[in-house]
Amino acid sequence: IMKFTKQNLIFLAGGIIIYVVDTGVDFWVACKYLSQGQYHWGILILCFRSLSSLVTEIFSYEWFKNDWEGPDTGKLKWIFLVHLFQCGIFIRYWFALKYGCQAAFKKNNSEDASETDPPNFIQRQAVDVVTDINMLRVFKTFLETTPQLFVQIYILMKHGTYNFCQYAALIMSFCGISISTVDYQISLRKSLPDKDEFRLLPKLVYLFYKLLTITSWILSISLITLLSVRSSVILLIFLWICGFSWTLKQHTTFCKSKKMEYLYRTVVGIILMFTFFNIKGRKTKLCIFIYYATHTIVTLSILFVYMFWKPSIIKEIHFTIVSILTVFSLVLGIIFLIVYYRHFHPTAYCRPQACSDEADGESGQKDRVETDRFQNFIMQ
Repeated sequence: IMKFTKQNLIFLAGGIIIYVVDTGVDFWVACKYLSQGQYHWGILILCFRSLSSLVTEIFSYEWFKNDWEGPDTGKLKWIFLVHLFQCGIFIRYWFALKYGCQAAFKKNNSEDASETDPPNFIQRQAVDVVTDINMLRVFKTFLETTPQLFVQIYILMKHGTYNFCQYAALIMSFCGISISTVDYQISLRKSLPDKDEFRLLPKLVYLFYKLLTITSWILSISLITLLSVRSSVILLIFLWICGFSWTLKQHTTFCKSKKMEYLYRTVVGIILMFTFFNIKGRKTKLCIFIYYATHTIVTLSILFVYMFWKPSIIKEIHFTIVSILTVFSLVLGIIFLIVYYRHFHPTAYCRPQACSDEADGESGQKDRVETDRFQNFIMQ
């Protein structure tokens, strides 16, 4: 039985505070750049913010619409208006707090109660609502937070100017990435059947694996951007095309409509530009090896290009620091990756029947075991 505890409720409240602070910091940083006449940086940060907000609100409303039951469409129209004004995430937080309080402070007298019993139903409701929020935060992280982190690091490396505003943006970006990735794994463990609880040590290992590998990759992209903006843009576009093509090959079925499915695949393609993301309930040992081997080769290639193309820059202290951080975080991140996948990773993502259906291809579609949205998010 999935449990929504008081600790989960505290983290949920903290997530709301961080979301609001993060939003405020984004506008503060953008306004700071605009007031200093650096319009391109201010507009770019606002574009990242607007894009992530638009995409998350679209998915949020689509999920509300898919989950809606009953003839009363008045509330659904009201929900549409709230999402239209980019405030749908606050509705989700409201429902999460409401169901979370009921689940956290409701004592379950019978551990053997069926899932249709009120205590278990409340627990399930709370977990499902928080899961939806965590899915949206994953989208936001890689559509806004990660690109902003890249921009801020590039600005620091390019201009060498440091101020409180930039440090605040960097700290909030790292906090955003850390919280969303860990919460994502917590929701995965709660949603998948027969999985162990995600304890403190696995959380830390997973956090360091994601954070260090993403940091190394962002530093690498920042270095190549310093060398040539055009080369950086071409590389990112190429990586997105590869990621998007892979989602097409996987035949994902996360959304009910084709338009939303292509939007989902587009977003997953962007996520794959920065970190590995399993969209199929199958073993990913080979895929993850190829993914991070490619990242390692590209990272080392960028450093070698600097050595031969611009040997004079090697003597500069900031390049030495960034190079050491890039290699160190990549090596350490891969070590944490190996430890996580060897000791803490859920070994099976789908139920036996669902796996056999996937193996049968299209002929197994009708007999596939019904799962909730998050399992489709991972499995499909």
